[in-house]
Amino acid sequence: MDGVPDGVPRVPEQRRPDSTPTPSEPSATPGAERPAETAALRFSVLGPVRAWRGDEPVTTGSPQQRALLAALLLREGRTATAAELIDALWGEEPPSQALAAVRTYASRLRKVLDPGGEARRSGGTTATAVLVSESGGYAVRDLAEEALDLTVAQDLATEAEKARSAGDLCHARETLRRALALWDGETLAGVPGPYAETQRVRLEEWRLQLVESRLDMDLEQGCHAEAVSELTALTAAHPLRERLRELLMLALYRSGRQAEALAVYADTRRLLADELGVDPRPGLSELQQRILQADPGLAEPSSPAPEPAAVPVRPAQLPATVPDFTGRSGFVRELGDILASAEGRVMAVSALAGIGGVGKTTLAVHVAHQARAAFPDGQLYVDLQGAGARAAEPETVLGSFLRALGTADSAIPDSLEERAALYRSVLAGRRVLVLLDNARDAAQVRPLLPGTDSCAALVTSRVRMLDLAGAHLIDLDVMSPDEALALFTKIVGEERVASERKAALDVVAACGFLPLAIRIAASRLAARRTWTVSVLAAKLADERRRLDELQAGDLAVKATFELGYGQLEPAQARAFRLLGLADGPDISLAAAAAVLDLPVEDTEDLLESLVDTSLLESAAPGRYRFHDLVRLYARACAERDELPPSERGSALSRLLDFYLASAAGVYAIERPGDRLVDHLEPTSYPGLRFDNRHAAQDWLYAEAICLLACVRQAAGRPETLPRAIDMLWAAHDLSESGANSKEYEATAQALVGAARSHGLGRAEARALMTLVNVHHVSGRFERAEEEAERAIRLAQESDDLLPVCWARNARGIIALYQNRHADGEEHLSRAIEHFRALGDRPGVAAALCNLSRIHLATGRTQGAVALAQEGIDIYDAMGNSLRGANARYALGLALTQSGELHSAAERLQEALEVFRDSRQRLWEGMSLFRLAEVDLAARRAARAAANAEMALTVLRGIGGEWRRGNVLTVLGRALSGIGQTGRAQVCWQEAAGIYEELGSPEAAEVRALLSPVQAA
Repeated sequence: MDGVPDGVPRVPEQRRPDSTPTPSEPSATPGAERPAETAALRFSVLGPVRAWRGDEPVTTGSPQQRALLAALLLREGRTATAAELIDALWGEEPPSQALAAVRTYASRLRKVLDPGGEARRSGGTTATAVLVSESGGYAVRDLAEEALDLTVAQDLATEAEKARSAGDLCHARETLRRALALWDGETLAGVPGPYAETQRVRLEEWRLQLVESRLDMDLEQGCHAEAVSELTALTAAHPLRERLRELLMLALYRSGRQAEALAVYADTRRLLADELGVDPRPGLSELQQRILQADPGLAEPSSPAPEPAAVPVRPAQLPATVPDFTGRSGFVRELGDILASAEGRVMAVSALAGIGGVGKTTLAVHVAHQARAAFPDGQLYVDLQGAGARAAEPETVLGSFLRALGTADSAIPDSLEERAALYRSVLAGRRVLVLLDNARDAAQVRPLLPGTDSCAALVTSRVRMLDLAGAHLIDLDVMSPDEALALFTKIVGEERVASERKAALDVVAACGFLPLAIRIAASRLAARRTWTVSVLAAKLADERRRLDELQAGDLAVKATFELGYGQLEPAQARAFRLLGLADGPDISLAAAAAVLDLPVEDTEDLLESLVDTSLLESAAPGRYRFHDLVRLYARACAERDELPPSERGSALSRLLDFYLASAAGVYAIERPGDRLVDHLEPTSYPGLRFDNRHAAQDWLYAEAICLLACVRQAAGRPETLPRAIDMLWAAHDLSESGANSKEYEATAQALVGAARSHGLGRAEARALMTLVNVHHVSGRFERAEEEAERAIRLAQESDDLLPVCWARNARGIIALYQNRHADGEEHLSRAIEHFRALGDRPGVAAALCNLSRIHLATGRTQGAVALAQEGIDIYDAMGNSLRGANARYALGLALTQSGELHSAAERLQEALEVFRDSRQRLWEGMSLFRLAEVDLAARRAARAAANAEMALTVLRGIGGEWRRGNVLTVLGRALSGIGQTGRAQVCWQEAAGIYEELGSPEAAEVRALLSPVQAA
């Protein structure tokens, strides 16, 4: 979300490198001492883009011409190339005459900004142009100190920060007011182009942070009543900025309007839940608690209490540096100096760009290790997989970084913006180095930058990040001949190279002086003691001629990989080709054995030999991965060299069989006796065998990403689609755990579409069942009902009874949730008949337990107890502990309603332990919720509140809004029972909002709970 750090915020990513802050207002420089046309120029970007010479306005031309001027002004004197300006003005679809247009705009601007300049220069008079042409681009130079309003605003903000740090709040407030007064409407108003839009967003965010800082100081000086009106308008305009709402709550409370302050919190919590699916940040929740408790500390003007910091953790994630690192001394020194300068100034960002194999990662890791002492609070590392088909999502990376920095999972928000804000807050005041390897583009990198003094970031990418503001860009080229020879010598050995220096130079030249190519060739030579350097040079002679003709780009990389591939033994080459076909970030040894159709021991020998050649990486013990470009090359080799061509499809088919058989094994060991595994598509390649349930679960969650990638890949071929669908069905625990729910849902959607497009009714019915489960877990009951109904029809048409059974079961429980009890009983009764026809006893037990809940809802409590107990007996007889937990959950509900509270709590606690042990987050959260209901019935309000709060935490991001509303209702009852009626009202108001949005009948019940509180 948002949030203001201590002190006055600085403008993001835009600082003048060599200017001294000047606090005074911009003023016209008297023009008496020079001609009128050379009077001081002034510019504004904090509003419409305008220019003045002295006090006289200067025409800035058309919108595109103003866009060009704005782009040059915001670069603070740095040259913008013509290509950069074209991209700034038109983005990805420039007009055909874009370059000519840029030149025309620049010429027109030069004439109005420096009229008579050409005449003075032609007459021999020394004159400095404002808009200069340089290196095929343009720049605005030699402006006065206060010529740009943004510069003045930055200087004023800096002065305000110093004044606040010195305790002079009056001066700090007044200085910030002057800075904010420089804005004249929307920043860059009416200026077109993607660059202008990016800058508008950036500068508007900074303005809001300055406003928040100034309002914070208003409250510190006791100006509460005056701030309420402004804050009310600001929160209406920016409803999701929690910091503004926190300030409004404090202003209202100090103005004697406590009820209104609490109402602001209730509105905020409901809005965040509805719009973003998140809870308020801890600082806001803490303020609400302090208001409820009438904390005396709030009565005195003071800064809002800071949020509790997470326990500091010192991550050390840098990969190991290579022991034979060679050369690059200039780059090492340059990068080291930049990183060393991070302390006490704006964050240092260095971006390394170059083709694959040029050594970007090696250099960055080496430099990062050398700089560790300057970053005692830790080092973060991530491979962003930017050159692959599925680059790492910034929100996923932020979640990993936050966990590495000591943030609890429950405290990590869901949205990218909130995670980025929390990440910057956690890093504030710490000295941490972040290495972002293999980035796709600047957009992927920006949310991952620390954004705080004393931190630094190193970025590697195949592309130059010209649009990464403030970054120090380095283009990494191939090694020099001396460096290349030194690297080759370190790997091969001095004694073998010394007598054949000429041949060694031929080898590194044949490698195009690319570090990866040199390493591959040298490794091959080092592994063959009978070869001389001359033998290797002779083998590479043809490649040297081709490499000499290739100038840059991926062609050089391909030639590099060709060197290593051409020296592989036939078995190695086959392994290299086939392993590159599989999607997913890496591959396990067992899965690789399936691809190659070889024993695990032989597969390991082959893979380790490929690791030795640097064509494959060892990601972890028993896991392997390709460099992204090597994978593309391996696939190209497979298409070119693999004979017969059908072997490519056979290799992927074996991998699919392996995953399906293994997933079926996990399902079977978790659910003994369940007949689903007997109705899956047959496989010709075996899967893994698991000794126990925990080992099976560990495998499933460890392989989740690769498994889902295999499913998506198999969806493209009709012959493998049915097996892919069955694998997803067998792995449906992934949808209920919350760990991979989004990826699972996207995959299920893709499979339904694929089956429908191919006209495979039976396969579509099964795919629909995976989607029904997703919708059910997410609380989207209407959609689940629609998909289940279609699944039944398609399955009946294809005479596939198993989806009919489970779809009937799903429709029964959905009908229960929607209070259609007669429909639910009919569906479940028919599901029981179908399961019995299949001989599926666990299926019968599942439907019996759901039927128990129908009986419970219709007042047949004893029947409900009997049906749930019957389900437990079936599961226990088969040793099915996971399904048995579902049955105990159902029995716990029935016993609660029958008044047997002690027994109900015991059954629910038993279920909770199994669900927690099985990583079933949905059912873990629901069990906590039901325990809270038992505690309420037993008049244990405090325990009920604790269980309900834990349920909310566990169910975060899973279970849907309807379930959340149920938990909030119970939490409100519990809080009311312990006297926290304010919090209770907040919970009920939020629950009522959820129910009304969904059109649920529970809304009336919650409104009835609210009425007494409101009347009181």
